[in-house]
Amino acid sequence: MVSVPRWPSLPANVKSSRNLHRLSVISTPRCHRFCVDVTDCECRLRWIITLVNPLRRIGRVLLAFALVLIGGTVGYVILGFGLLDAAYQTVTTVTTVGFREVHPLTAAGQLFTIMLILVGVGTALYAFGVLLEALIEGHLRQHMGRWRMDRQISRMTGHIIICGCGRVGGACVQHLSSLGQPIVVIDSDPDRLHGLEHPTVLGDVTDDRVLEAAGIARARALIAAVDTDAGNIYVTLSARALGPDLVIIARARTEESKSKLFRAGANRAVNPQLIGGRRMAAFALQPHVSEFLDVVMHDETLDYRIEEIEVTTTSPLVGRSLADAALREGTGALLLAIRSATGQFIANPTGDTRLDPHTILIALGTSTQLDTVRLAVDAH
Repeated sequence: MVSVPRWPSLPANVKSSRNLHRLSVISTPRCHRFCVDVTDCECRLRWIITLVNPLRRIGRVLLAFALVLIGGTVGYVILGFGLLDAAYQTVTTVTTVGFREVHPLTAAGQLFTIMLILVGVGTALYAFGVLLEALIEGHLRQHMGRWRMDRQISRMTGHIIICGCGRVGGACVQHLSSLGQPIVVIDSDPDRLHGLEHPTVLGDVTDDRVLEAAGIARARALIAAVDTDAGNIYVTLSARALGPDLVIIARARTEESKSKLFRAGANRAVNPQLIGGRRMAAFALQPHVSEFLDVVMHDETLDYRIEEIEVTTTSPLVGRSLADAALREGTGALLLAIRSATGQFIANPTGDTRLDPHTILIALGTSTQLDTVRLAVDAH
């Protein structure tokens, strides 16, 4: 990425402001796109994914070199050479080896050879330069790595897509990584993606093609953690159109934007500032309860967890009561609450509570105990 520190004067279509503005994406034949950021009356031109794809350049020069060889061979055949002699004469001419002519050349042959030298040698040198550049700058290695990552993403299913790897998105990556969840991270800033051990996609999260490249059709959930509410709304709209059954959790910077995110298709809208403030207040009032919940939910070194387990329609527990299921006695896990199929929470449910299909069990226990609960719920 190349940044221009200062711009002498603001473009005519950018109004001076102390807020951040970004022009529309502009495409050119030599550049994928660029944008202009204006912050504190300072204008920066940022180029993203510059120049033509190196692999495409290599393909083009190799095609041009092949056409020169074919054209030279055909030309010498027309001049009366045999096919092998024509090909041999073309290769020795283009590569400037300088061996003798296979057959004496007429005036027409000499003119054709001069043209072949001018065109062929230039093409050969340019092709050599492009290949050398790709090897020295590592373009081939980068694109091979990109190709392997695309193949890895194409084989993933049930993964979680994180759009935006800033402070909030980075925290999501860190927590999901500690739980061993498969994730794909999308961001337009290559510096944010550098060093991540997970599959990444460099691009604009509002572009449907970028979401498709992240495997949104096979994803389990999507987290929209872009820095702006407008960006999160746009991502939510695009993701909901591409994945009608996808679970979408969107970041909301203000409470007013929550309703818009819900209308755009988000299943949950989270305000990190609001949640952080409430947690700080809870630590001030009930520090031990808050610390216990924080440790159980987020401390990877502690074996205890709070997890949710769904009673599916094929579960052997469907239609039975909690007392009959004997989950506490059989697994050792503590059932804190259940959520009925209608969405109602029931804390500390009694033994006569009936387990219906799509009931969510919220249990506390060790990893082994919770795995035992899953086995009991899905005994089939």
